[in-house]
Amino acid sequence: MAQPDSKKIFFENLSGAGKAIAVLTSGGDAQGMNAAVRAVVRMGLYVGAKVYFIHEGYQGMVDGGDNIEEASWESVSSMLQVGGTVIGSARCKEFRSHEGRLQAAHNLVQRGITNLCVIGGDGSLTGANLFREEWSGLLKELVEKGLIEADAVERYAALHIVGMVGSIDNDFCGTDMTIGTDSALHRIIEVVDAIMTTAQSHQRTFVLEVMGRHCGYLALVSALACGADWVLIPEMPPEDGWEEKMCQKLSALVVKHLGFDTRVTILGHVQRGGTPSAFDRILASRMGVEAVLALLETTADTPACVVSLCGNQSVRLPLMECVQMTQEVQKAMDQKRFEEAVKLRGRSFENNLRTYKLLAHRKPESELPVSNFNVAVLNVGAPAAGMNAAVRSAVRVGISEGHKMFAVNDGFEGFYKGQIKEVKWSDVGGWTGQGGSLLGTKRTLPAKHADKIAEQMRKYNINALLVIGGFEALESLLQLYEVRTTYEEFCIPMCMLPATISNNVPGTALSIGADTALNAIVETCDRIKQSASGTKRRVFIIETMGGYCGYLATVGGLAAGADAAYIYEEPFDIRDLQANVEHLTEKMKTSIQRGLVLRNENSNDNYTTDFIYQLYSEEGKGVFDCRKNVLGHMQQGGAPSPFDRNFGTKMSAKAMQWLSKKLLETYRRGRVFANSEDSCCLLGMLGRTLVFQPVVTLKDHTDFIHRIPKEQWWLKLRPLMKILAKYKTSYDVSDSGQIEHVIHTRPKESDASVAM
Repeated sequence: MAQPDSKKIFFENLSGAGKAIAVLTSGGDAQGMNAAVRAVVRMGLYVGAKVYFIHEGYQGMVDGGDNIEEASWESVSSMLQVGGTVIGSARCKEFRSHEGRLQAAHNLVQRGITNLCVIGGDGSLTGANLFREEWSGLLKELVEKGLIEADAVERYAALHIVGMVGSIDNDFCGTDMTIGTDSALHRIIEVVDAIMTTAQSHQRTFVLEVMGRHCGYLALVSALACGADWVLIPEMPPEDGWEEKMCQKLSALVVKHLGFDTRVTILGHVQRGGTPSAFDRILASRMGVEAVLALLETTADTPACVVSLCGNQSVRLPLMECVQMTQEVQKAMDQKRFEEAVKLRGRSFENNLRTYKLLAHRKPESELPVSNFNVAVLNVGAPAAGMNAAVRSAVRVGISEGHKMFAVNDGFEGFYKGQIKEVKWSDVGGWTGQGGSLLGTKRTLPAKHADKIAEQMRKYNINALLVIGGFEALESLLQLYEVRTTYEEFCIPMCMLPATISNNVPGTALSIGADTALNAIVETCDRIKQSASGTKRRVFIIETMGGYCGYLATVGGLAAGADAAYIYEEPFDIRDLQANVEHLTEKMKTSIQRGLVLRNENSNDNYTTDFIYQLYSEEGKGVFDCRKNVLGHMQQGGAPSPFDRNFGTKMSAKAMQWLSKKLLETYRRGRVFANSEDSCCLLGMLGRTLVFQPVVTLKDHTDFIHRIPKEQWWLKLRPLMKILAKYKTSYDVSDSGQIEHVIHTRPKESDASVAM
């Protein structure tokens, strides 16, 4: 594997020796808080700092005593998969008073704590900032009262604050996703999917109430994820006469209007409960580590910051800028300036709302533009959850743009066989929550059948092509681009959406379907580990899919709390295996009862899953026993996660709008003719931005033999996984350290729901 760039900074330069960090959770609980606490504790201990739990939030800080407890490595074991917050959370009236904050300061100084990591909502973070601003005055007051020594004022001169937003509501400005939001969406969609079956059986209409307080994010994104017919959110109050419009649209809803059977379901606190999703575990782990790094780098002049997510990158933002922006949203809503409130929520919220309107509210035929363009959509390669949501989105957006939409069954094999038919708006109803590929998908590449495919394109007068699939889809578009010189039928706008559980397509950080596969892996690992509870020490060897791409093994390992993950991109030998066994043996003797080792299916030809299982079994004799499990195609099945439904939906909508634009640009003298590189593109996520990239430019970034990109962002997460498993390693912090400003965190193309 390539050696790190010497210009990169590694955190060995940052030492926590002599520092004390305290972590607390405050306000409402949210799934993923425990993962954040675990990451703060382990990263803090790793750099040599003392780390403390503050139980019951600010109440525990005020009460002191046993509520402030020194944390150990083992004290955060087995909490990654637990919902809520195991250190407790409480609202505290005393902390709102000066006397309460004075007592809290005394309790912290007694233990030498001058670094606080606060996990909560805007109220909790605002309280922390006030505490920081008053800190020096509080210490002087404690000296005057004789409660601390005079030199303590200088020794503990500054209180450093770093916040992480833990809230299912996703109502905090400055971050794309707050800890807990994705898990709450999982709970909502699980219920919606269950309700859909009974609703269809009885021709009933269901009205669902979700949480979110004054923010409509949960309702809006849930509506997108399940294809709801109507959504009511604070940022978009219904217009006069909305009842009639809704009834006309649904042809069934409210009893007094239509006489149909209607049921109301209020989901309530079930949305806050349950196991955190893979996304929330990874988000919280990354944010927890970043929070510790921020505390190590802070100075007396550094403002309190909040660790946030923008696109696929962690960023640090001034805490009060975020709080003030959040308050501006509420002010705009109170004054009924709803359009402004939507804009203040950020581009992701705005994009969600725009996409929902585009897909849910069909315009009358008389209002649709007439483009006279025919657009075909097909799936290529292995099935991936979220493909159907992408097809539905493409069809409906295409129809809204005035195009005729054609669906191709069974990929390019079906294409050359003529398995093509026009699809209407209603034909894709209910597709969002369906797993697999309803169109059918094959791995067949088009080059050998270019003549027959060209013939079918002439027959159906196809003017643009949307291909949804994995590595085979990329190869297909490259082949079609190459044969443009022979067949003019392929001189049309073509776009690819990456959809594969392996996440091995160049030009994008994430692929449709990968999140669903990750959740399947993590849920299975949780169950496997739980199966050993109460038994003797045991290590599980788990094989994941992914071809030669180690994304699933690495990120799944981080989310499941694995001790090691073997992948092709990071070569390993027998010495590495032996070192891992010895490391795990030592941990088993002193603390943990269960170990987890993941192996990517093609990580090494010789060190197979069976070999690793036998090695661990032999070397661990007397300390632990082993079990192995090959997860197989269960990683490809199941209903798509909320993330993949929304990712597929919005990426596809964006791709169709791009195709529409290209069709207009390339329409000359009665026909479409597009033969430039930028008319054959892949839509991918790069950093914080969604980008259309000509497929020919991706060739140099691709290892075609092993079907992986030459550079992969998630390799930066491997040291993080190792640190949290108690290995000594280097962690690249070259992307960290700069405090940005809220107004600069969302580039033009940034999209919250594609964050990872």
